[in-house]
Amino acid sequence: MLTTAQAIAFLLTAVMLTATPGPDNLMVLSAGMSKGRRAGIVFGLGCALGCFSHTVLAVIGVGAILAASPVAFTALKWAGGAYLIWLGTQALRHAGAVRIEGAHGSSSSQTAAESLGRTFSKGLIANAINPKVVLFFLSFLPQFVDASRGGMELQLGLLGLLFTAQAAVLFGLLGYFSGRVGGWIHRKPRVGVWLDRLAGTVFIALGLRMVAR
Repeated sequence: MLTTAQAIAFLLTAVMLTATPGPDNLMVLSAGMSKGRRAGIVFGLGCALGCFSHTVLAVIGVGAILAASPVAFTALKWAGGAYLIWLGTQALRHAGAVRIEGAHGSSSSQTAAESLGRTFSKGLIANAINPKVVLFFLSFLPQFVDASRGGMELQLGLLGLLFTAQAAVLFGLLGYFSGRVGGWIHRKPRVGVWLDRLAGTVFIALGLRMVAR
């Protein structure tokens, strides 16, 4: 188990790092502004849960293999970049197509649920396949493990859960407030088209940046 001092020190550092502007924040903000409050929150929760997948990799040692293998790292980097570029091209192709779902009819509710499910999956995958986050977790989590207390795998797992929880709160809040802007945007369709194009450009830029580095 973690000591209180461990947990507090880790949470303070994790919150500071998560709140720092970065690719995940930009993607959550773009999703919330272009698709609405609920989509922003759901996408943020997907990104947060994706963080825990990196904890699992660190615990079982796969992350260490990726860090030591240039070929594996390059393959994962290209896969992550390609996925972000695909998300961006889809946003550009369907700019302005998303509207606030209707309040009547079971088919409308089902479509909304499917849409939110896809949004969650996109956030989850976009974070989970980012090799830079794998390496970040490999270097960040062990700094807060007390080897003298034993149970390093358990400590790593608990730290990963704490990181995921605080990321879910922060990303959820970001998605919530960006969604207010999205609500106004959806009442002005032309602005929504340009915002979708902006979101698509952000995704593509992030994907190209991941591949180039």
